[in-house]
Amino acid sequence: MSENSAKYLQPHVVSRLRNLNLIAKLVVEGFMTGLHKSPYHGFSVEFAEHRQYMPGDDIRHMDWKVYAKTDRFVVKQYEEETNLKSYLLVDASASMAYSSHGISKMDYAIHLSSALAYLMLKQRDAVGLLTFDEHIRRFLPPRSVQTFLHEILSELQRTEPASKTLMGKAFHELAERIHRRGLIIIFSDLLDVPDEILRGLKHFRHNQHQVIVFHILDPFERYFDFKRSAVFKDMETGEKLPTQPWTIRGDYRRLVADYIAKIKKQCHEHRIDYMLMDTSEPYDRALLHYLIKRKKIGG
Repeated sequence: MSENSAKYLQPHVVSRLRNLNLIAKLVVEGFMTGLHKSPYHGFSVEFAEHRQYMPGDDIRHMDWKVYAKTDRFVVKQYEEETNLKSYLLVDASASMAYSSHGISKMDYAIHLSSALAYLMLKQRDAVGLLTFDEHIRRFLPPRSVQTFLHEILSELQRTEPASKTLMGKAFHELAERIHRRGLIIIFSDLLDVPDEILRGLKHFRHNQHQVIVFHILDPFERYFDFKRSAVFKDMETGEKLPTQPWTIRGDYRRLVADYIAKIKKQCHEHRIDYMLMDTSEPYDRALLHYLIKRKKIGG
């Protein structure tokens, strides 16, 4: 990957831009550039524009150029061939506003979900958006037309973190509204009652949906590396707690590690893909995880 394209996978670089469409485009193009030079070379081209030839397909849609290069039979895909509906679920509760280094969890979730929406529509999959806090704020049902990207990005651009989190309730509401099996992708710090979160996730799985959870945390939330005495304020309740961070750092880290381990274990047991993301971490790992998942789902 060239240095020029790779930089757009770095959250601290992307956060300086204001145009969400440009952010999505640059993140995906940077990712694709790196993909061509990685062990997954060829993945994106085959996946984004073609599918494997199946008996009964019209040979007029065969891509002979790909056959000449790879000795594989593939057919070009068209917008009406969409066979997967994906739903991007973005946590917009107040805790998502936290940042220790210039990019908040909300910014990170918006940039990553925007890039995935851009990528999905390029692949001619249908993608929808849901923002939530205590309840569903906004729901845009999936569509596969490229022009729908503007509506998704506009909604994300307007989304401001506020209110408390009732993740389980929002998940149950959505699970009752979507009937065709699809791919549910969640962007959240998961700062809620773990059993309620897991009940909501299991509802999706009960309805046969595939689920990916991107657990987004700030580095200071994970490691509590504060150096000075401080007053900590709950961003959702306003409750304040004065403390000397170094006196509780060890216990704090153990509690966070236990919480993450519980969520991860429960997700694994119910065949839910779980990925812990750090807001200082490049976006490419999440994008590749999505592509691999999409490849397994097939269509």
